[in-house]
Amino acid sequence: MQIVAAYLAAAGLEIAGCFAVWAHVRKGASHWWLVPGAVALGAFAYLLTRVEIGAAGRTYAAYGGVYIAASLAWLWVVEGVRPDRWDMFGTVVCLAGAAVIVFGPRTT
Repeated sequence: MQIVAAYLAAAGLEIAGCFAVWAHVRKGASHWWLVPGAVALGAFAYLLTRVEIGAAGRTYAAYGGVYIAASLAWLWVVEGVRPDRWDMFGTVVCLAGAAVIVFGPRTT
């Protein structure tokens, strides 16, 4: 469960950090938005180092599925755009792939 919690927290930080940059560049938000954005992105990167999967590439690959799900949750909750059935189907496929990467048996 610690892996799931770390991935969810990392996704929230990454999306918030990226959104801060997006708001500055695309919406004309103050350059001060970049400060919390940078802090959030730094915290996101640090948090992924705390995931005990054994290899950085495997950690990042599995995280990708969680990031996709969190991005669509952001789309719905923050941006007010409800994901469609194809978004949901793709999310399920990605989360299943992430689960295989995280929980699959390892021979080494």
